[in-house]
Amino acid sequence: MAVVVQAPVLALTTGEPAGIGPELALQLAAGPGLPARVVAVGDPQLLAERAAMVDARVELVTLAPDEPVPAPKAGVLPVWPVALREPSLPGRLAVANSDYVLETLDLAVRACLAGDAAGMVTAPLHKGVILDAGHAGFSGHTEYLRDACGVDEVVMLLATDQALHASEASWQGGAALRVALATTHLPLKDVAGAITDARLARILRILQADLKRWFGVENPRIAVCGLNPHAGEGGHLGREEIEVIVPCLERLRGEGLCLDGPLPADTLFTPRHLAGVDAVLAMYHDQGLPVLKYAGFGRAANITLGLPLVRTSVDHGTALDLAGRGVADPGSLRVAIALAADMARRGAAASLS
Repeated sequence: MAVVVQAPVLALTTGEPAGIGPELALQLAAGPGLPARVVAVGDPQLLAERAAMVDARVELVTLAPDEPVPAPKAGVLPVWPVALREPSLPGRLAVANSDYVLETLDLAVRACLAGDAAGMVTAPLHKGVILDAGHAGFSGHTEYLRDACGVDEVVMLLATDQALHASEASWQGGAALRVALATTHLPLKDVAGAITDARLARILRILQADLKRWFGVENPRIAVCGLNPHAGEGGHLGREEIEVIVPCLERLRGEGLCLDGPLPADTLFTPRHLAGVDAVLAMYHDQGLPVLKYAGFGRAANITLGLPLVRTSVDHGTALDLAGRGVADPGSLRVAIALAADMARRGAAASLS
């Protein structure tokens, strides 16, 4: 099936069935204004039950992956069905449904690679219950999609809603920000050993290439955090900057990349240092993401760069305590869908040029 650039098809995986993912999909489908033909990937019976629970007036239309996905229409949600392994109740994790969650991801990836979808958007999953189900080594969507797509390296990038387009990339009063991660879901004790020349070079090349590809930034300027306090204080607080980060950045500048740093993370995230910056590369998860989430929590999206497909996600977790109550905020999912649609259109246009 050919993908229509004006209204791209996006596969929306509904995430952990006991969490808020299913009802967020229903909330968005109930209202107008979706910029894409969104098709949910999940169990239709689960969605019907959750719709009744949260009073979401949505007609569910079950489709096969090769059937045309209709134009966006308020109150209608197309579904590519995947069967739960056992019934799901809000807030109650079931180990048996972990394989269901992974099957929704696999279906979405296949649809993207086959051209039946222009991208995928993921509602949150629960890492702990997937590990409890015996999927040793599972660390999240990002790494799972890397392996599913057969690529060596991916980059986790989070962006606030005002930073989704190239013209709004610069810092604007604390609202517009993109932050990428050199390492993702690692214990802090393992981070320093994971910051290698080879890893940094791969990640910065992907970040530069995909800021051009998906965001239309012609010559991305990337600010790079140091690993240690004060970026190592000249070696007195750690030598990773001197021995790894600085030599890597100097070599990549020679290749034409526009890189600032390494800069102390405690002062980098200020308007003066962020002016004109298209993205920040943080060395670890909790170095960069608390700042981004303070700037725009609930109005930000998670993007996986380096894949052969578009993938965005929400900036929050499963919120088991909110599930089934109809009070969860779909704002981040709306941003993730808008971003994926924009990326899909830009990618399609670039392939035709």
